[in-house]
Amino acid sequence: MDFDELAAWLRLCLTPGVGHLTGRRLLAAFGLPQHVFKQSAQALQAYTTSAQAEALTRVPETLEAQYRATAKWLEARNPQDEQRDVITLGDPRYPSALLQTEDPPLLLYVLGPARFVHTPCFAAPQCLAVVGSRNPTPQGAANAHSFASALCSAGWTVVSGLALGVDAAAHEGALAAPREGANTPATIAVVGTGLDRVYPRRNLELAHQIAQYGLLLSEYPLGTPPLAANFPKRNRIISGLSQGTLVVEAAPASGSLITARMASEQGREVFAIPGSIHAVQSRGCHALIRQGAKLVETVQDILEELPAASNPHTTASAAPTPPTTPHKHSAVLEAMGFDPTGLDALQARTGLDTPTLQVQLLELEIEGLVMRLPGGLFQRMALA
Repeated sequence: MDFDELAAWLRLCLTPGVGHLTGRRLLAAFGLPQHVFKQSAQALQAYTTSAQAEALTRVPETLEAQYRATAKWLEARNPQDEQRDVITLGDPRYPSALLQTEDPPLLLYVLGPARFVHTPCFAAPQCLAVVGSRNPTPQGAANAHSFASALCSAGWTVVSGLALGVDAAAHEGALAAPREGANTPATIAVVGTGLDRVYPRRNLELAHQIAQYGLLLSEYPLGTPPLAANFPKRNRIISGLSQGTLVVEAAPASGSLITARMASEQGREVFAIPGSIHAVQSRGCHALIRQGAKLVETVQDILEELPAASNPHTTASAAPTPPTTPHKHSAVLEAMGFDPTGLDALQARTGLDTPTLQVQLLELEIEGLVMRLPGGLFQRMALA
């Protein structure tokens, strides 16, 4: 795409009052954006409102600055490092799964290795979204990491939103999976800002890692700040890129449930991991399961519902399961179960005095078998 064509696409996206639906209608009628802007207001009104047609005849005030910023961003690409591109709705690299959704964006800003950005493999990798709470339990974060790693090892690309909590754990799990010689991204981060920004800043290093082994993706123009309304909107891209969506943990009203609803509306599979009946973070997953989402205990539960991944030489590892090897403190572990439990309850169940119980809990915590939670609670961890 040359810079004149880029300017026309940017103008179409930046024209006030013209959204994706109107933009696609105009492109279907007139072809490339350059042809749209050669039309008279009267010709445009056959496909738009009179206000939209009038707006399309005027150059947006922000166009020149956005064009300069985008051109500078694209020219900063380094052949030895991350590559940058803008992929339009008509580009053969545009993800086919996203094209099949109701509201595909007109432009996608993409950042990642050249072998993913500039080749058709980006258009149709086998993707599965992994989403969940920004404040997961320790077990929830561990589940997100383990499931994502196993899925990636099986040849799937893990899609998430670069948020704190489950999203970050899913990206990290995918990046940790062995994928020597893989020809598809380990993970795709769909962000709610321009690609010249990273939000939250705590995930800056994670974003750099994704740019080396996966893809960062945004529909928003460069310079777009982290506006609250943009994050629920971008969730349709997370689900739209993916054959299914796995919700690890979610509160009753959360962005993860929005993603799951969008996945269902797009005709994609929805999976949910059950959790403790006492954990707020589990209630969203339990609601999804009641509504028909598949209850997931292992990665195999997901893979048996979806076509085989593209890499025939990899297999999925088991999802987290409770440790079965006897432990010297197994009585404490059994008394704890897998729900968050307080010290008083553990004393009542085990009959141990406080000093002995605290020593055993500390040893279990050091071994990673127990996590200390806020409020003086402890939770047993399932290990992969």
